[in-house]
Amino acid sequence: MRDIQGRGQAAPLVVVALLLAACSSAENAADSVHEPGNNVMATQFANRMSGQPAPPPPAKPFERKEKTDLLEFAYSYPAVAAQIPVLVDRFDRQLTVGRADALKMAREDRKAAESGGFPFHAHSLETHWKVRADTPRFLALESESYSYTGGAHGMTGYDALLWDKARKRETAFTAVMTTPAAFAAAIRDRFCDALDKARAEKRGEPVKRSADDDFTKCIDPMQQVLVPTSKDGKLIDGVTVVIGPYSAGPYAEGSYDIALPVDAAMRKAIKTEYQDAFIAAR
Repeated sequence: MRDIQGRGQAAPLVVVALLLAACSSAENAADSVHEPGNNVMATQFANRMSGQPAPPPPAKPFERKEKTDLLEFAYSYPAVAAQIPVLVDRFDRQLTVGRADALKMAREDRKAAESGGFPFHAHSLETHWKVRADTPRFLALESESYSYTGGAHGMTGYDALLWDKARKRETAFTAVMTTPAAFAAAIRDRFCDALDKARAEKRGEPVKRSADDDFTKCIDPMQQVLVPTSKDGKLIDGVTVVIGPYSAGPYAEGSYDIALPVDAAMRKAIKTEYQDAFIAAR
């Protein structure tokens, strides 16, 4: 009987001890909210206490690299793009098709080299996407691709992608404009002047435009890659005209990035329903 009574008296003490431990854990978790870097931990604790499911882990940047005797291949895109399934599918298709085509070309080139008795140089194909604007309305990405197929030198190319967050779809930048012609008229003078300045910096002398010289005359900005940009992540505050090698100068000059801040003329050439996503001209 003494043993049974002893256990009966100990039971309430055990319950009290457990309650105190639970309270202490809750107080410690609550205190940790005020400690720097513990906001995420506090949120997760609160969600567990309320029975809410834990949020999915954040997406990570994607990168694939491989190197063989035939091909050096790489493809990457940022974490913010990895959160959008439609873009992931788009990039996966581009990766798969691009890699398959590059491997096919490399195999054919190696076979021709073996038959002709000349050396084969492994091919390369790299594509890397980066964020140029991430605002509440738009996500703008720019890609730089490099390909080498055994010649004297490789070639670099560029592309851009605009994701409309409000409509949850990819859209062409030209679809945001009132018309491409109106946008071209709004930026042409500023673009040509900025291109001349950039050329002069690379060449070390002023540029004298000539209609007969492709490397001194102004080119059509609408035939280049147009990339919306944002410095603060709130509004689109600029558009960069990306020009690949040979388009505005010899190969040795490389590419040109002509940054044009949004001004009143450019904003006016944007459709009314999109203008709130662009910074107001000061």
